Amino acid sequence: MPSDEYEISTDPARIDRPLVHEFLTNESYWARGIPRDVVDRCIENSLCFGLYREAEQVGFARVVTDRAAIAYLGDVFVVTGHRGRGLGKRLVETVMAHPDLQGLRRFMLGTEDAHSLYERFGFRSLANPERMMEIASPYEGPDD
Repeated sequence: MPSDEYEISTDPARIDRPLVHEFLTNESYWARGIPRDVVDRCIENSLCFGLYREAEQVGFARVVTDRAAIAYLGDVFVVTGHRGRGLGKRLVETVMAHPDLQGLRRFMLGTEDAHSLYERFGFRSLANPERMMEIASPYEGPDD
């Protein structure tokens, strides 16, 4: 199945919120156990990209941004069954080309296992990690 059978849209009305919640809470390592209401707020307050094959959503990415100086890319995924077709690359490429995300001072993300994917788009390890700080509060899932 060629990747031209797929389209990417930023129309928030098309986002399959149950699918996004299901993937994040059960399949991701970064948002396991995330409550549905939090996913809804994340979608409502971010620039979201849905990956679709016909009417079915098969991938997602979102960017938290002020559209001027800073952005954070997160929740990037392609569902099982649609992987291995270059769709993750295409999704990130579309995110990076979005007009509202050009000329930013800082574009960040976190990843455990996809460094080579993001390096293709210019992402690097922090040049000065000692300048960065965080408050990390993982969601408590049903097994925690």
